[in-house]
Amino acid sequence: MSMQSISNGKKSLPILDIDAELKRFEEEEKKRLGIDKETQHWVEDMANLTFTKSEKAKITLLIGGLTLAHDYLIEGGLRGIGYNVQMLDAPNVNAYQTGKEYGNRGQCNPTYFTVGNLIAFLIALRDKNGMTAEDIVKHYVFLTAGACGPCRFGMYVTEYRKALRDAGFDGFRVMLFQQTGGLKQATGEASGLELNPTFFSAIVKGILAGDVLNAISYRIRPYELNVGDTDKATAEAKKICYRAMENRSSILKALWDSKPLFQSIKIDKTKPVPKVAIIGEFWAMTTEGDGNYGLQRFLEQEGAECDIQLVAAWLLYNIWEAKHDTQDREALRGADNAKYGLGDLGAFGAAKRVLSVMGAEVAVRGAFQVFAHAAGLYGYHLPDMNKVAEFSHEYYNVNLRGGEGHMEVGKLVMNVIQNKAHMTLSVKPFGCMPSAGVSDGVQSAITEKFPGTIFCPVETSGDGKVNFYSRVQMYMFKAKQAAVAEYDRALIENGVTKEQVQAFLAANPRYSSPLHKPPHLYCGYAADLVAEVAPFITQTRGQRWKGKLVKLLSTSKSVAAKTPHMVVTLMKTAVQEAPNTYAKVKEDIIIIAEERKRAKAKTILESSRKGKTQEVTADAAE
Repeated sequence: MSMQSISNGKKSLPILDIDAELKRFEEEEKKRLGIDKETQHWVEDMANLTFTKSEKAKITLLIGGLTLAHDYLIEGGLRGIGYNVQMLDAPNVNAYQTGKEYGNRGQCNPTYFTVGNLIAFLIALRDKNGMTAEDIVKHYVFLTAGACGPCRFGMYVTEYRKALRDAGFDGFRVMLFQQTGGLKQATGEASGLELNPTFFSAIVKGILAGDVLNAISYRIRPYELNVGDTDKATAEAKKICYRAMENRSSILKALWDSKPLFQSIKIDKTKPVPKVAIIGEFWAMTTEGDGNYGLQRFLEQEGAECDIQLVAAWLLYNIWEAKHDTQDREALRGADNAKYGLGDLGAFGAAKRVLSVMGAEVAVRGAFQVFAHAAGLYGYHLPDMNKVAEFSHEYYNVNLRGGEGHMEVGKLVMNVIQNKAHMTLSVKPFGCMPSAGVSDGVQSAITEKFPGTIFCPVETSGDGKVNFYSRVQMYMFKAKQAAVAEYDRALIENGVTKEQVQAFLAANPRYSSPLHKPPHLYCGYAADLVAEVAPFITQTRGQRWKGKLVKLLSTSKSVAAKTPHMVVTLMKTAVQEAPNTYAKVKEDIIIIAEERKRAKAKTILESSRKGKTQEVTADAAE
């Protein structure tokens, strides 16, 4: 036993060296248990697999996971920049059964659907097309997004590898965006998947164009007079955009060329249609197949207009997270050396990051509006994530992450307060930890606070379609009643009849166009349209102009009244934050000064070393 003795004048007290004792005990136990020898640990040989640049021409990238429109257009975009790409079909029941056959037990059904969809495709290549498993592994790669967090989404890639191995495709490459960051192989050869601006530009264009086409089709289809016209127009528009993406020509021109297809659809928007906002777990509310029992089409068959969540909104949520977290951690500065910390950003690093994410938000919103107006999607506004966080924070801490986080709560509150939808439907897989906890727990407090809220939480499990549909139909009955009552109220409040509105629309086809969007006032489109055209029916031109001037004057007075208060508030905030701002700026200036000192000292040291080296070389030469 290792000990030291310290004398206090009377007696010596032994002091035990704890570290040495623990080390000795550890070595003895390892020897006793027979684990004192070096062992080789198992390593996942399917992890971090990619392909080299020389293999690129022989490799086919398989993609899937978003809507059919997104996957289709992204396929065209990646083909346009030189990749062989094939999108997978929407997962069906066969994919679900295949996923359960080869996957682990207890997974959520998106795992079974997505993993099984890939396995089923590869099995078809082997059993129907006659390819060997070795050829499939050699010539195909699956590209998907990876993530982590409190959801089982973080385990998807592990499930892919386990199922692929058990299905006979050991070594099949599943690539995650986050795993290909280095773009270099262990051999040093450049990766065949080049994650450069050209690659991401093709992805973003496909996402935005897919969002716009989806939004237009869901906006028009419930009102079409001839069933199937909207689907035909959408299919043709997707082909036009696909060709543009594949040929690397203007996607905006392609969307512009698609506009007449939607413009020609005959509709009747005077009928009250309940608007149903679909929220919930990202995959469950996005997929368009058996994964959510064809939810969107089922709602339309029941007479609803679906207000879907676009992928661009998810991008804005990610941007909001980056901005919020940076502002939350900026006081830590150099001490923040965590994985997502600010310690390595240097002087003014936090401010630069905030400005960069703010610029990213402006870019996403601006690009979306350009795409939307090119195709004829007017009056569509992406959600304000700051407002969503503000509305939800009373009920749900915005720092709790997983799934859609606080967005589900914020969207429900905004749908009720701002008349965005007659009914909100939250769909998620059975046992989805982040979403089920929100929808079935927190949302109940909101429905109690806002009586009359129509909120329908539903879960998918791969089976149980009848019960799922039955529950949705019960809530749809309430939504239909709410839509009819709202439309009748709009007619009364605006002093017109349905026949008058229909006659006006017949005489003024601009207002009955499929692409026309009236100003938002009510939940439903028909009620908004009544409010828009009623002044043309009940008032003269002079009265309408007088009303506009009165409204403009009222708005101006309101702004003028608020302006001094806003200025005072801004000044107070600036004065209150001045000490903190000064301290941060001072700290950044000190950091800059220290960095310059270190750089200068390094330069002097290098010069000194170089001089000594030259002296030694000269002496050796002599």
